[in-house]
Amino acid sequence: MKRLSLIGLVVACLLGCQPGRDPKLPAGADFLLQTADGPIDSRQLRGKVLLVYFGYTNCPDICPASLAAGGQALKVLKPAERAQVKLLMISVDPERDTVKHLKEYTAFFHPDMAGATGTPQEIAALAKAFGAGYNKQPAKGDGSYAVDHTTSTYVIGTDGKLAQVIELGASPDAIVAAIRKQL
Repeated sequence: MKRLSLIGLVVACLLGCQPGRDPKLPAGADFLLQTADGPIDSRQLRGKVLLVYFGYTNCPDICPASLAAGGQALKVLKPAERAQVKLLMISVDPERDTVKHLKEYTAFFHPDMAGATGTPQEIAALAKAFGAGYNKQPAKGDGSYAVDHTTSTYVIGTDGKLAQVIELGASPDAIVAAIRKQL
């Protein structure tokens, strides 16, 4: 019986385990998206810790709270640490969020934060790879609408692999600890 369990564990690890990685985490994915400063390619950011947040600029409360905590965490980091970190908001509302507007919005929280977007298909595939969800609500009479979305921040290690998911309400200190764990 023990031998069968050991064989099952070995097979499971051969099929999907990565050393030091939580097997409950989504796979994540590389991406190439657009920012106001040009394309952002996750493969070119290897060696940095990425904090990825899926949100949108018209979000009334959750996005501002999450991005403010991320911005405060960046302010706590030493300059050498901050140089090794990129905080990125990926818009789940590519129909309204232009790269110019994303840049203005994210700069409010921290000047080193970036806002990125892509086609609706690119955003949907990327969100799915990270286990993030979102749903555009029907438009109101004035044409405005909300987008319900996952409230997590995804920590990508220097190797480009998803390392941790930080839930809404995490303190800046908890975010700093997650970053330093990856540096």
